Amino acid sequence: MSSHAHPSDLLFPTPRTDPLPPQTPRAPIHPDGAWKIMVIDDDPDLHPLTRLVLKDLVFDGRPMSFIHGYSGADARQLLRQHPDTAVILLDVMMESDREGLEVVRYIRETLHNPWLRIILRTGQPGLAPEAEVIAAYDINDYKDKVNLSNQGLITAVTAGLRTFKLLDTIDSTRQGLRRIIAASRNLYEFHSVSQLAEAILVQFGHLLNPEPAAPTPDAFAAAVKHGMLRIHAASGAYAGLVGQAVDEVLSSSVVGLTWRALRERSHQFTERAFIGYFHARNGMENLIYLDAHRRLNEVDTDLIEVFSANIATSFEQLLLHREIVKTQKDVTFTLGEVIETRSGEAGQHVRRVAENSRLLAQLAGLSHDACELLRMASPMHDLGKIGIPDAILNKAGPLTNEEWAIMRSHTQIGQQVLGATDQEIIQTGALICAQHHEKWDGTGYPHRLAGEQIHIFARITSLIDVFDALTHKRTYKPAWSVEAALEQIKKDRGTHFDPRLVDLFLENIPQFLEIQQAFE
Repeated sequence: MSSHAHPSDLLFPTPRTDPLPPQTPRAPIHPDGAWKIMVIDDDPDLHPLTRLVLKDLVFDGRPMSFIHGYSGADARQLLRQHPDTAVILLDVMMESDREGLEVVRYIRETLHNPWLRIILRTGQPGLAPEAEVIAAYDINDYKDKVNLSNQGLITAVTAGLRTFKLLDTIDSTRQGLRRIIAASRNLYEFHSVSQLAEAILVQFGHLLNPEPAAPTPDAFAAAVKHGMLRIHAASGAYAGLVGQAVDEVLSSSVVGLTWRALRERSHQFTERAFIGYFHARNGMENLIYLDAHRRLNEVDTDLIEVFSANIATSFEQLLLHREIVKTQKDVTFTLGEVIETRSGEAGQHVRRVAENSRLLAQLAGLSHDACELLRMASPMHDLGKIGIPDAILNKAGPLTNEEWAIMRSHTQIGQQVLGATDQEIIQTGALICAQHHEKWDGTGYPHRLAGEQIHIFARITSLIDVFDALTHKRTYKPAWSVEAALEQIKKDRGTHFDPRLVDLFLENIPQFLEIQQAFE
């Protein structure tokens, strides 16, 4: 024990009024682990006595684990090594008369740890009066070693653990809700059930174990199809089971839990696992299974319930998006087919243009969403022909200059008809209508745009439209052979068409011909 100064020499700093730096993330507390109790005291005899008193203490079903140090320096090192310590029994006077108090400051102001419960212990309370210590330092209890009975120590530690657990629960909930907000924000970006399910599995794993190095969760998503429950997304131990029937590849306990969720149409929890049941208004039933690999506590289950509500909403959003897209697709294809029929063009020209435009966009590196947008908008490329008189539109022979001027106006008519709405697909259709007769070298119409002044959607549609028109019979010409059409495309590379798109088209011609044949 160090020599002690006179009480008047022990200085108590005034409480801080300036804001502390932001708290560092709290170390996660493993729900199945022992409570960590740190004992810091320069009296070696006090350590075994403390262990003896507290060794049989059990709080919330968990025992105690002890960490020992004999100085303020030990305390600082051990606190960095064990940031999840719940309670510290801290001697006031060690290397100096106020070393314990300096450790308190280190905990609160350097480590920014407000969760750790600090119980100060002193053998000479007169040198550090309790009222002044409690006023100046953020501690939770202050005990005289002489008067601290066995039961008193147990009571103090139990009270500290109870408060620590409460703060841990509050902070876990706060952090969990923050993760839910971040995770839910991304769920509405997916347009396929499998993509959405994969994202949900990742976010569930992060919700229960936010550590950067956390292993991939053992989880899967399954849907009922034709009376059979099949896995359509999976991770961890289940990663290789996509496409398999749940009944055929999973353990009987997991199978039983999944069918129980289906039968009761509700979420199910076990001590360490969760299975969520999600029923959409179109009758689609989905299940999400997650093995937490640890005991789920009350905070976990509450967060899962909240996140599950967002998942249900995201499934509904996905279905609504699908319905809207299907309706828009039906409208655009119908409009294209109406014009196709009116102009006497046999076959399914607009469908071939749609599918091949999507393929070329994909080969050109456009995003999935952009490819799908082009697929739905390209059938409207000739919508402006609705304003062209039949005598000109269906004329078998060559057009006069005046007739050709009228025919060329279909680009602007289509743009005007479709430009009145702010729907993305319709606006894209208007753009394609206006530009699909522009040419790479600037000799096209109506605005003589050149090169990349022409939107890539229009450049793609133009190439696909010409190829399809050349290889099919029209009122003004017979069908060309594929070979002759390809030769014309090669000839027009860099003049009529974007040379890069021509190269991609020619390099992948079997895929385009396959689509052509599918829609003959």
